[in-house]
Amino acid sequence: MFQSKIAGLGYYVPKNVYTNQDMTRFMETSDEWIQERTGIKERRFADRVGETTTSMAVEASKIAIERANTTAEEIDFIIFATLSPDYYFPGCGVLLQREMGMKEVGALDVRNQCSGFVYALSIADQFIKTGMYKNILVVGSEKHSFALDFSTRGRAVSVIFGDGAGAVVLQPTTEAGKGILSTHLHSDGADAEKLAMYYPGASAGCYLDEMPKWPEQELGGMLMTKEMLEDGSAFPYMDGQAVFKKAVVKFPEVIGEALAKNELKTSDIDMLIPHQANLRISQFVQKTLGLSDDQVFNNIQKYGNTTAASVPIALCEAWEEGKIKDGDLVCLAAFGAGFTWGSALIRW
Repeated sequence: MFQSKIAGLGYYVPKNVYTNQDMTRFMETSDEWIQERTGIKERRFADRVGETTTSMAVEASKIAIERANTTAEEIDFIIFATLSPDYYFPGCGVLLQREMGMKEVGALDVRNQCSGFVYALSIADQFIKTGMYKNILVVGSEKHSFALDFSTRGRAVSVIFGDGAGAVVLQPTTEAGKGILSTHLHSDGADAEKLAMYYPGASAGCYLDEMPKWPEQELGGMLMTKEMLEDGSAFPYMDGQAVFKKAVVKFPEVIGEALAKNELKTSDIDMLIPHQANLRISQFVQKTLGLSDDQVFNNIQKYGNTTAASVPIALCEAWEEGKIKDGDLVCLAAFGAGFTWGSALIRW
């Protein structure tokens, strides 16, 4: 069996910067209110038209492919993680394949939200280890800004998220002890409705305490109604306190699981790249694990929560800043809607 290594990485964020002060134009909020709860100072939003989840992924992928010393024609599999696809279907994987002029390779879409990139990386790792593929493009990309409630009603969610994309190229290596050492994935759907976008959806709200009033007809008519747009039920819902409580438990657990699997200790971590959900969560996890500021990388202050894109963006930025060097032990960890969570331990 081969080991898999990250041969190239890249990221892209839109040019449009929205500070916390800018957000006060759309809702009752303040820089102090947002920073106190999230640590976020600003975020990037894509152009309303023309810039998409796929187009941002293309830009990040071009950089990753070039840094991997390969070409788009040599990519033999795509794994694309997002919760904000260009279309309800088909997924963004085939759109990325088309836009980059790749040959007819397989394209897999992963819908694991904030932990999507870690899940996608784990899947790619298995394909590389078995020798099935040699150049896998793994992408996390999100355009949240097209569908958030930018009003006082929706501020608890809308101030948190930003747009962007990150990508890596995974290749095989025979160098002992290098590359992805292990990945660890988990889920618990008991509280799935605590962080969700219920509509459009085929459940018709049957899992919720109160179902919407659907049109009285025999078939169809249950994708979206005018009332859902008016009352806000069409927008994402988050019970922030419930998410926080679960995240601060599962983050340390899954990081500890990765270290134990490889007979390593917390002090062996050179760089932890946590999903950028909330700076307060990252700080809590850092304190729980006893890590120094030099061992944890956060950039949510600049970009907000970019969901599936947050881990690859942060990983790439940390590497570009020289904070990840050859031989370093790097841990990726994420937690998000589902709930799902996971970790990956990498010897750089």
